[in-house]
Amino acid sequence: MTLLIAIVIVLGTTLGAIGFGRRSGTASAATVSNWAVGGRRFGVVLFWFMNAGEIYTTFAVLGISGYAWALGAPAYLAFTSVSLSYAIGYWLMPKIWRAGRKHGLITQADFFTARFDAPWLGAVTALVGIAALIVYVQIQLVSLSLIVRLTIGSAVSPDVAVVVGALLMLAFVFLAGLRSAAFSAGVKDVLMVVVMVLLTVTVAGKVGASSFLDIFRLAEQQHPGIGSFPGIDPESPTTTVWLMTSALNVALGNWVFPHLFQVSYSAASGSAIRRNAIWQPLYSLAYFFIILLGFAALVAGTKPEGGNLNAALLQFVSDEYPSWVIGLVAGTGFLLALAPGSVLLLTSGSLFARNVVGLARPDLSDRTTLWVCRVSMTVFAAVAVWLTLGQSKSLVDILLYAYSAIGMLAPGVFFAFVWRRTSAAGVLLGIIAGFVALLAPFAKDFWAEQLPTWEPGLIAMAINAAVLVLVSALTPAPKAQATAVGLDLTAPTAAPAAEVVRPAH
Repeated sequence: MTLLIAIVIVLGTTLGAIGFGRRSGTASAATVSNWAVGGRRFGVVLFWFMNAGEIYTTFAVLGISGYAWALGAPAYLAFTSVSLSYAIGYWLMPKIWRAGRKHGLITQADFFTARFDAPWLGAVTALVGIAALIVYVQIQLVSLSLIVRLTIGSAVSPDVAVVVGALLMLAFVFLAGLRSAAFSAGVKDVLMVVVMVLLTVTVAGKVGASSFLDIFRLAEQQHPGIGSFPGIDPESPTTTVWLMTSALNVALGNWVFPHLFQVSYSAASGSAIRRNAIWQPLYSLAYFFIILLGFAALVAGTKPEGGNLNAALLQFVSDEYPSWVIGLVAGTGFLLALAPGSVLLLTSGSLFARNVVGLARPDLSDRTTLWVCRVSMTVFAAVAVWLTLGQSKSLVDILLYAYSAIGMLAPGVFFAFVWRRTSAAGVLLGIIAGFVALLAPFAKDFWAEQLPTWEPGLIAMAINAAVLVLVSALTPAPKAQATAVGLDLTAPTAAPAAEVVRPAH
C-alpha cells in the first residue's frame, strides 16, 4: 500500500505536469524564452506556486523538523529568514523582472553580461551558479534516498530511487520547460498542506499529549531550555546573534540563486511579484507545524538511523502511522524534491548554453541553444547523481554552505541596481575576496575564534561588498547603456521585442 500510493502520486504528477506544459500556450516550447521562463506569462497563481516551491522543499520540511528534534529553538530560523527574504524580494524581484523583460534576459548570467557590458563576467557567474545548483540538486537526491529508505524500505533500493528521481526531474521540464515545473509545484504544495493538516490533528494522540500545543510543554518538561536559545545544547553557538546573522545571510542570498532570477523573469507583471511577496510570508507559517512535528518526534523518543536529524520526521511517521499515511508522506516527499530539482536542472542548462557555450559561439540559433540546454542539464543531473551516491552529509550543512557560496554574488546584484559606478572588476574582485574570507583556513579559524556565533557567510559577504565598492570607485564605470539595465526605472513594454542579449566577443 505504501509503495502503491507513492508511485501513483509521483507518476500522476509527472504525466500531469508534462501535459499541462504542452497544452498551456507554449506547447512546442520551441524557443528558449518559452522553455526557460514560461514565455514570461506567469500570472499571480502560477507565480505563487513557483515561489512557494522555495518554501516547501525537502530541506524546509525534513531539515527544519530535524533541527527542532535535535536542537530545539534554532529551528525558528525558518520564520525569520523567510519573512526577511520576502521583504527584500518585494524590492528586488520587480527590478529583476523589469530588467529581464526590457532587455530580453533569460538567465542570471545574462544580467551580469548586460549590466556590466562584460560577457566574461557572465560566464564566470554562470559557472559559479551551475556549481551551486548542482549541489542544490544533490540535496534533493539525498532526500529522495532518505525517503525511500525510511518509508518504503527494501522494496526499492535507495540508489535506484536516486537515479529514477533524477530522470523524473528531467521529465518534468525536458519537453515543456518551466510551466511543467509550475504545475508540479502546485500539486506538491496542495499535498503538503494536506499532509501537514493530517499529521497536526493526529499527532497529539501519538505522543500522549492533550493537544498539539501541549506537545511544546512536554518537550520543555523533558528537555529544559529547548524553547529558548541556544536550544537543547547549552554549549551550542546557536545564540540570538547566530539567529540574526544567519537569517540575514539567507535572506540576502535567497534571491541571488540563479533559478530564482529565472523565476522572476517568468512573471507576467511586476504586480504579480509584489502580491506574492506580500502574502507568501503568511504561507510560511506552516513552519510552525513543521517545528511542532519535530518536537513531537523528540517527545515520542524517535531514534532515526545513525542519529540523522534529517530523518527524524520520516522515522516518526514510519513508527507511528499506518501504511497509507506513510505512502502519502513518501509521495509528497518525492515531489518536495522533484519539483524544485527540475527547476534547478533547467536553470543550470540555460546558464551553460547561453553564457558558457554562447560565449564561444554567440551565433548559435535558438533551436541549437535549446538543444544544448537540454543535453547539458542531463549531464548535470548525472553529475548530481554521481555525487549523491558517494556521500552522506547533512542536508543542513550542505544547504547552509550553498547559501554562503551563492551569497558571494549578492553584492554584485544589489549594487547593480543602486550604484551606477559598480564595475565588472569590482564585482569579480569582490567575489574572490569573499570566497577567500569564506573558505581560506586562516580566515575560518579567525572567525571561529573572534566571532564564534556569527554566520561566516554574512561576514564574507560584507568583505565582498567592501572590496566591490573600493575597486568600483577606482575603476571606470560601465557605459550608460549598460548601467541602464539596472538603473532605468521606466516601465517595460508588454513583452521584450526579442531575446537579444547574447554573450559576444
